[in-house]
Amino acid sequence: MRAISRHKLHGVMEMHLRFLRRRVGGLFCIIGFAIVLTYFILLFHTPNRQTMLQSESMRTLIIDPGHGGEDGGAVASDGTLEADVNLQIALRLRALAEFCGVPVVMTRDSSMIDYPTDAGTIAARKVADQKQRVALINSVEHGTLISIHQNFYPAAGPHGAEALYAPTEHSEEFGKRLHNLLLETLDPSNRRVASPISDEIYLMRNVRCPAVLVECGFLSNPEELERLQSNTYDQKLALVMLSAWLQYFQTGWNL
Repeated sequence: MRAISRHKLHGVMEMHLRFLRRRVGGLFCIIGFAIVLTYFILLFHTPNRQTMLQSESMRTLIIDPGHGGEDGGAVASDGTLEADVNLQIALRLRALAEFCGVPVVMTRDSSMIDYPTDAGTIAARKVADQKQRVALINSVEHGTLISIHQNFYPAAGPHGAEALYAPTEHSEEFGKRLHNLLLETLDPSNRRVASPISDEIYLMRNVRCPAVLVECGFLSNPEELERLQSNTYDQKLALVMLSAWLQYFQTGWNL
């Protein structure tokens, strides 16, 4: 691979900075630019960068927008479906990841689900969908899963994002890093902590890779619902998730 010139590198950095200013703004422009800058410095100024590129090709970010199809998930007071919010954030995360050259696999990229023909009931189709997702995730060599969801509570008070990690190796470390970054950059007043996920969650119980489920917020909280419906906030959530993945990868995470 031919070494990139300083002039070209500067041009690449300027392009990334303009993109982040336009799409994110403010503090997140600075954070995002720092992450992207570090990534490209490592990529183009590492003596053995060819080995680094080959190593990166072995790591894939798997994005799971929770629910979908006939399973809308939680429903906000205004009719907003959790499945739609999950997908919107997931698509933004995919765009940012691909922008940084990170290989991505999506468990779904639309509101439609391709159910097996022999799944005759809604319950059977939901089960079949989860099994299909687990099979896809486990087929990805050296993958890392981020499953995107929204929380809901009967009362309007509870709020705040949280990360729940699977029992697989590296999941706890990754989950805590992602959770802390969510709190530090989006909501320092959030007192939630990263926690092991319940064994009742089929997908997270059956995947074999490092996996984190992110509850991005409460659809039952009016203020948080408004933020989750904002393109800017969804972009920030996606950037935090990608930043946590890149940070963990760059600190020597050995899958």
